[in-house]
Amino acid sequence: MNKKRILKGDILFSKNKEELVQIKDGYLLVDGESIVTVCKTKEEMPKDFEDILVEDYSEQLIIPGLIDLHVHAPQYTFRALGMDMELLPWLNRYAFPEEKNYKDTEYAKKSYQVFVEDLKNSATTRAGIFGTIHRESTEILMDLIEKSGLYAYVGKVNMDRNSPDYLIEETKESIEETKRWIQESKEKYKRVLPMLTPRFVPSCTAELMKELGQISKEQKLPVQSHLSENKGEIAWVKELHPETSCYAEAYDEFGLFGNEQNTIMAHCVYSALSEREMELLKQQKVWIAHCPESNMNLTSGLAPVKKFLKEGICVGLGSDVAGGTKLSIFSAMADAIRVSKLYKLYVDEEEDILTIPEVFYMATLLGGSFFGKVGTFENGYDFDAVILDDSKINQKGLTLFERLERVIYYGEQGMVVKKFVKGVEI
Repeated sequence: MNKKRILKGDILFSKNKEELVQIKDGYLLVDGESIVTVCKTKEEMPKDFEDILVEDYSEQLIIPGLIDLHVHAPQYTFRALGMDMELLPWLNRYAFPEEKNYKDTEYAKKSYQVFVEDLKNSATTRAGIFGTIHRESTEILMDLIEKSGLYAYVGKVNMDRNSPDYLIEETKESIEETKRWIQESKEKYKRVLPMLTPRFVPSCTAELMKELGQISKEQKLPVQSHLSENKGEIAWVKELHPETSCYAEAYDEFGLFGNEQNTIMAHCVYSALSEREMELLKQQKVWIAHCPESNMNLTSGLAPVKKFLKEGICVGLGSDVAGGTKLSIFSAMADAIRVSKLYKLYVDEEEDILTIPEVFYMATLLGGSFFGKVGTFENGYDFDAVILDDSKINQKGLTLFERLERVIYYGEQGMVVKKFVKGVEI
């Protein structure tokens, strides 16, 4: 069976943060799981593709799959609630009470089915996902994602202090359940991988963090958590860890902040206020998940994303449901631009505003780099692609760039025609 295929359509992808490749009526050449090349005409195609049937998506947009670096699957049930609250009260009013329900595996199955189905139908192809403290329910989430065809890192959350009684684990139990979950899931899945997930520093004791750091080192597992999201949270961390000069050090001292193991830190709204934190983010190659809608909804603040990009820090986008109200990474792109405008207006008038090429780069190639060779249509990259029918908003005469901009601000609802993840149509 020939694994080669050719997709024809209006192709857009990032080469870097400034350069957006735009090819009208182009050809995307694929061999199995991987991209071969992009051609402007049939005449440019390699000879071994001459007899391959062209799959015609003329007048439709073909883009790399979008990357969601930060989303809470159990919070999908109460999205768009409590949006007039700040972070810490919101967690106690909505997030924690809902997450306790995932002790019930039947509840988890029903709720996660809705989340995974909606994620599958979006333009997102890969994600970094938080579960809850419950091992069995986290495995149910992983089962559903595996069946969906999506790729993801999923975390069983760890919490052994400063949380409601119904969400606090005994430290030893948290460690043992985490080790059991890792052992079971590493052998079971091909498209879903485990990711260590201390919820955030205030909810994890030093003993637990130390053990998780050791597990990360021994098992070579990535890490995801939250960093410098909210002023009250930062002050709390300083109170709990007075020996550290910044929030990031409270992870780093336990081996949970980049270097050998890939790490995603969500938010980093106030990281630029600390030279040490910026230094650690850059030197230890930590990915930032910028979650602009959530940061506005929960009164967290305006992240200095342009500064991060100028420093060479990897910044992707996160929906952060249910701090964010929707799964659309297109909406996150639009919100990232809006936040950068507010940052310029109210924080630093000398700072530049994010551009369309930059936010598209963050949502595809830069965010995708966490998963390896993912997020663009260059040779050797995974064949992750989304085909969009934007005919309802595509007025005659619009350029490909203008069509992309409209999709970013409208969102993809109803536009996704087909979706491929590592060569598999889902």
